[in-house]
Amino acid sequence: MDKTEIIMDLNLNAKTALVCGSTQGIGWASALELAKLGANIVLMARNHKKLKSLLKELPNNENQQHHLIVADFNDPNSVKEKVGLFCEKNPIHILINNTGGPPGGLISEADSTEFISAMNLHLISYHGMVQEVLEGMKKEGYGRIINIISTSVKQPLNGLGVSNTIRGAVANWAKTLANELGQFNITVNNVLPGATNTARLNSIIDNKATKLNSSKEAVLNAMENEVPLKRIAKPQEIANAVAFLASPAASYINGINLPVDGGRTKSL
Repeated sequence: MDKTEIIMDLNLNAKTALVCGSTQGIGWASALELAKLGANIVLMARNHKKLKSLLKELPNNENQQHHLIVADFNDPNSVKEKVGLFCEKNPIHILINNTGGPPGGLISEADSTEFISAMNLHLISYHGMVQEVLEGMKKEGYGRIINIISTSVKQPLNGLGVSNTIRGAVANWAKTLANELGQFNITVNNVLPGATNTARLNSIIDNKATKLNSSKEAVLNAMENEVPLKRIAKPQEIANAVAFLASPAASYINGINLPVDGGRTKSL
């Protein structure tokens, strides 16, 4: 057995991370954490003005070069093309797949077009990007594909029928990729946030309050009480898990679904 001392290596110097949905919430928090570890960041979202503004806020203590890509995940072909063009000159070592979830609602009332739209927004867009970054990851001998999904992968959430369905599909896609790509030192993992203080959560709270004819405060309190830690997560707390999985320290973690939910999910 190799008795060489192993230390916690979180250094991402000379690594480039493409972070999707990175103008707010978990995406932006993840970009910040990865930049603090030394990574070059490629912010990707559809709001060009906001991307340009946030680009200036990224840390560059290691003289990193940060970039942006303007893309709309409702158009998977365009997303794939733009990522491919970037990868022609810049290998991507870390891909953070992240985008807003589908609207809520009962699955029995969902129109088939809602499933198609959600599939394009998530699975098809993610798959296209993976195909574009793979060559560079293989050549560099380093790859981290991290999908920010939902705890609904382990325990479907009431009132999020379409989301539960698509998130499950992404998780199975990711596990299959993990099995195929491990031989190239490319790991594929899923981070499953619980209730997190983002615009998405605020929208869910608003909808629940309206449906239940209740106050937003009451809905929020009920959500907090479902969590053993009795509070909602901060985006930075999800980002910490993302950053760790992206680092060399997580080199032997592959094909997992990692809940970051304060213990809310009841399954093992």
